[in-house]
Amino acid sequence: MITIEHLKKSFGEKEVLKDVSFTMNPGQTNLIIGSSGSGKTVLMKCMIGLFKPDSGRILYEGTDITQMDEKAMKDIRQQIGMLFQGSALFDSKTVLENVKFPLDMFTNDTFRQKVRRVNEVLNRVNLPDAHNKYPAEISGGMKKRVALARALVLNPKYLFCDEPNSGLDPQTSLVIDKLIRDLTREYNMTTVINTHDMNTVMESGDHIVYMHQGKKQWEGSSQDIIYSKDHLLNEFIFASQFLKDAKEKRMEELEASKGKGDSKK
Repeated sequence: MITIEHLKKSFGEKEVLKDVSFTMNPGQTNLIIGSSGSGKTVLMKCMIGLFKPDSGRILYEGTDITQMDEKAMKDIRQQIGMLFQGSALFDSKTVLENVKFPLDMFTNDTFRQKVRRVNEVLNRVNLPDAHNKYPAEISGGMKKRVALARALVLNPKYLFCDEPNSGLDPQTSLVIDKLIRDLTREYNMTTVINTHDMNTVMESGDHIVYMHQGKKQWEGSSQDIIYSKDHLLNEFIFASQFLKDAKEKRMEELEASKGKGDSKK
């Protein structure tokens, strides 16, 4: 569990985060959404300790990381997996070497133990035969899965994903969304996803925080979005007529299913 309490952050005279509070629970896909400049990227960087907030608290299982020294923060970072927007793989390393890298950095395991763990996570992301390939030799979707395997190799309690579907086609995006969702539930991780992808929001949004101009404008689930009366949220989510029509259709389907449920009682 990660709890944010009254978080504020400014750069010079520009106030980027304005008294933001929420809680993100394990076993859920927790999303941070918002337009460019809304503060969501700064918020995520504060959550993983890259930025220090001006005030407020960031609690990991009740422990405030804003008060930690560098040694204590290093211990927390070993519990964090990070999936970067561009995958951030080392071009000169094979898939096996890329995934093994955190084990080399943070463990004293033998080479055989490390390879065994790499095999486990590569199998889990459906890449059992990619060990000796280099990033230039695999597709964008495969790169994301390698990066996800690397994020999981230390068995983290917390998983942060920055625009995990960036640069992917819609079909591959669905695969990555499902994989992250399944792994989150399987390992009971506290997963935090920074995304612009509306399909991710509607299909994977167990818990969503919508940021607007540095404030938490709205909070709820993808189901709650369907019925939301928040004008700013609706303008952001349902910007196109196609999406507005899809919302109306979804509301009709939900009402119809409710009616069937009531008739059975």
